[in-house]
This record gives sequence, C-alpha cells and structure tokens, in this order.
Amino acid sequence: MSEELFKNVISHAKEYGFVFPGSEIYDGLAAVYDYGQNGVELKNNIRTYWWKSMVQMHENIVGLDSAIFMHPKVWKASGHVDGFNDPMIDNKDSKKRYRADVLIEDQVEKYVQKIEKEVEKGRKRFGDSFDEVQFRATNPNVQRSQKTIDYINGRMKNALEAGDLADLKELIEELAIACPISGSKNWTEVRQFNLMYSTQMSATDGESQIYLRPETAQGIFVNYLNVQKTGRMKLPFGIAQTGKAFRNEIVARQFIMRMKEFEQMEMQFFVQPGTELEWYKYWKEARLKWHLNLGTDAKKYRYHDHVKLAHYANAAVDIEYDFPFGFKEVEGIHSRTDFDLGRHQEFSGKKIQYFDPERNENYVPYVIETSIGLDRMFLVMMTNSLKEEKLENGENRSVLSLPPALAPFQCAILPLMKKDGLPEMGEKIFKKLRLDFNCYYEDKDSIGKRYRRQDAIGTPICITVDHDSLANEDVTIRFRDTMEQKRVKIAELSEIIDKEVSMKSLLGGL
Repeated sequence: MSEELFKNVISHAKEYGFVFPGSEIYDGLAAVYDYGQNGVELKNNIRTYWWKSMVQMHENIVGLDSAIFMHPKVWKASGHVDGFNDPMIDNKDSKKRYRADVLIEDQVEKYVQKIEKEVEKGRKRFGDSFDEVQFRATNPNVQRSQKTIDYINGRMKNALEAGDLADLKELIEELAIACPISGSKNWTEVRQFNLMYSTQMSATDGESQIYLRPETAQGIFVNYLNVQKTGRMKLPFGIAQTGKAFRNEIVARQFIMRMKEFEQMEMQFFVQPGTELEWYKYWKEARLKWHLNLGTDAKKYRYHDHVKLAHYANAAVDIEYDFPFGFKEVEGIHSRTDFDLGRHQEFSGKKIQYFDPERNENYVPYVIETSIGLDRMFLVMMTNSLKEEKLENGENRSVLSLPPALAPFQCAILPLMKKDGLPEMGEKIFKKLRLDFNCYYEDKDSIGKRYRRQDAIGTPICITVDHDSLANEDVTIRFRDTMEQKRVKIAELSEIIDKEVSMKSLLGGL
C-alpha cells in the first residue's frame, strides 16, 4: 500500500503539473527535478507560511538573502573542505552505490518497527489498562530488539567518530545487510566521498576554485556582524533565510526526497552561552508544532535524536515524517555552540563578538539552528494530502486535500457554458477576485470534469456561474473536501473565500 501510494504521488505530481523530471526531453538528469505551474505555487505558499511564521511573527528574527558563491575560506573555516564527507559503499553485483551509514540505519529501523508491532499487540491485548512505558521496559521481545538497536547504534557511532571505515564494513557484513536491488551481500570497501561541487572563477578574482554552497547557514554566520549592527539586534535574536544548496549526493533517490539541487529554509538563533539548551528545547517543540499545525497526523511525526553528534554540536534532533518509504528527516534542530562564529573569527581575523550590556563583556554567541528542507516539506504535503475516493454514484475522484492556504489556487471560476454572457460574467468575477486570491479560470469541458481537475490540484473552492447568476447576481460555490454546494451572492465571495483560505487561519494556530 505504501509503495503504491508513493507511485501515485509521483505520477500525480507529473500529470497535474506539480513536478517534472529535469531535462526530460533529453531523457532526464538523475536526481534533478523541475517544479511545474502548480508545484511552484504550492512551493511558494509553503515558503510563505514558513517565512511569515518564522520572521514576520517574531520581533527578534530578521531575514537575509546571501549569495550562493562565497569566499572559499568560508568552507575551510566551516569544516566542509576537510570534513564534509559521507561513507560510500558499492554493491559489486548491482553496481549500485549506497551510504554505508544509511544502510545500517535502515537495518536499525527494522528493529524499531519490530518494537512498534509488539507495542501495538500489547495495546490491543490489554486495552485501557495498557501501560506502554512499563511494557517497553519489561517485554522480553522489546528488550531484545532494543538491545540490538543500542549495540548497532553504539558501534556505528564509534566507527563514524573514529573514521574507522573498515569497522563500518565489518558491521554491514555482521548484520548480513543485502543490496535492496540485487539481494547480494558482495560489497566493496567503505570510502569517504566529499559532497561539495566545485567550480572555477576567473583568475582575476584571485581565488580560482570556489564551491556551490552545500548549505545556506554559512551565509548567515558571515553576515552576523552586518545584521547585528545595522539592525541593532540584542540577544537572543535570529537570522533566517531560504535558498538553494547543492550536494553531490551518493544516493539520490526517492523522488524529490534527496536531490543534488534543493532548497533549504534555515534560521540561526543567537543566544547567550549557558542558555543554549533551554532555547534548543524551545525550538524543538515550536518547530514540531509548526508541522502539526498543517493538520498532519501527529502519529506520522517523531523526534529522532542523533546517534552521532556533529563535532560542533552539543545537542541535535531530527523531526522525522513517516513517508511511504519509512520515517525520514524533514527538519533538524541543532545546538551548534559557538563553533561557527568562532571559526570564522579565527579564519577571517575579524572580531565576531557581541557586547552584552547586562554582563558588561564581549563574547561569541552560541547558536541554535532550525533547518528544514522545502522540497521535503513539499513531499510531505503531497503525500499527506493525496486521496482516492469512491463516490456514491460509483465514480472515483483524486483529491489533493491540501491546507486551503497552501493550495496552488484558492478558487476557480467556472462558467457553466461558454455562451449567453456567462464567460463575460465569469471574467468579471475573476478580475475582481484575483486582486486578493490566486484564481483559476476555465470554461472548457463539462462542469463535472472541471470539478475533478480542480479537486486533483487541490483548489478548495469552485465558483460556478450559471444563467441565474445573470439575473440574481449570485453563484454556486462548491467546497473541495465535502463537495457541498450552496448559493451565495457575488458581493459576498471575497469574504467567504478569505475565511476559508487565508494564511491567517494557519498562523493563528501557532
């Protein structure tokens, strides 16, 4: 069922103008996708929801748009030149390449699912008297699986931290992990693979080799002083930005889940040293609330604490969503300490500090990072919203039940016929409503077919103009999710639509 849902999402995304394979007329380009006419609107609306909630609703968070190209010393200071590597392994029979740590994590997930099945069996068996905490602590099957999880995670953490690639290979062999394609366990040695793309600038620029940024965060750090001084910012405060990043992924798969060119939405929150773990807890909870505010099932989300902390972090957690192919990260919250600003201070020779008037001292602030993948969030929305429904008349309909504020179009104006003055009245309504909403106008095909198309792209309200509209100045509005229809005055349309689709309905819940 999950595999079928994922296939449906991919085919629906292409058929209805959300996502196309990149350079498709030339047989495509691996792990590169283009957003179509409806996809770009949905993507923009997700970005707007994040931006308004993160920047415009916080007095102490401001925005930034830094350049993709940066001085190469930025990436030396950040550690990316020397340490931005993934452990890579190939299967000799399928010729497929994998991240060694991801293969091991997928194996761990099997044991996690075993535990969840045991817990679910216990819940059904004991009913209302079920004590989940005690069950997890005492059930022998759960304990056995948890012991295996702890062993694998501990071994992998030690190997990754020590850079012991041979031990990673031994662990893969010990766990009898097979290639998902060939079923073979015939692996190469594990080796490191740097994920940054490099390119050349003209020799007159002094630095010939530069990099496409692998993350947007460093653009925030190198502009910390500019923003803090010109904005007269006081701790705690945040700097947010959205933008493209580029990684030469070893394994680019699962549609837009893991791409070589992707978009991030990041906020770096600068705090007083010693308060960072309090703020880490705050943002961990606030960011999950942002996700659940979209109406997604809370059971589909979970926190996943990092087995191996990055060298700069003292706390890190992923917010994971249960995609059709399993739980995967959509957002990370990291307590980065003073590593980033400290390193840029060291490599640039510039003093990057904050003068705290309350403590009467200068220091390098600590940082809490929230980083969400916009493309992954897009996939969450598509996966969570796509439904196949059987109607009372026996017909089927595909409906994309997106949050109305995020839908590519907030309303569609549909003249019942392409004559008798109905298109002219429809155009008049369209021109009035488009000042406030993204509207769709269509007068081809039967009204039933047009309703189905609007359901499939997620339009929450359809407005039908008929002959009575000419005489009575009213129209029929139809709601996407319930298919309920009612007659309303044209003069009331703006108010009715705004109530249904306004971004305020989302932001008010935060």
